[in-house]
Amino acid sequence: MSSDATTTLHDLKQLLKDFRDERAWAQFHDAKNLAEAISIEASELLELFLWKTPRDVSEALKSDRQLKKSVEEELADIICFSLNLANAVDIDVSRIVRKKISTNRKKYPVEKTKGTATKYDKL
Repeated sequence: MSSDATTTLHDLKQLLKDFRDERAWAQFHDAKNLAEAISIEASELLELFLWKTPRDVSEALKSDRQLKKSVEEELADIICFSLNLANAVDIDVSRIVRKKISTNRKKYPVEKTKGTATKYDKL
């Protein structure tokens, strides 16, 4: 079985392209529609946690198999649509993630941010 340790982003992006192309869905995979789909799926993920405390969520994810399965399904939808968007607009995901982390290292230096959730412009 595949895992994060054995599967590349390229593999996943190609898997999604193949799935899309087998169904002739490229016509629907434009940036606007994929961005909307990401937002909708993210909202569905949030709905799973509605009215629960962080502690309730943490405990439920350990004990409630159905909740864990639902979280996995919504997260998979978000990731799939995100990778589909990257495919649609020709974005190298590894490059942009590394660039974002580099930017965030500057905005959130360890000595000022360790252990705090303060936004960079309030440091």
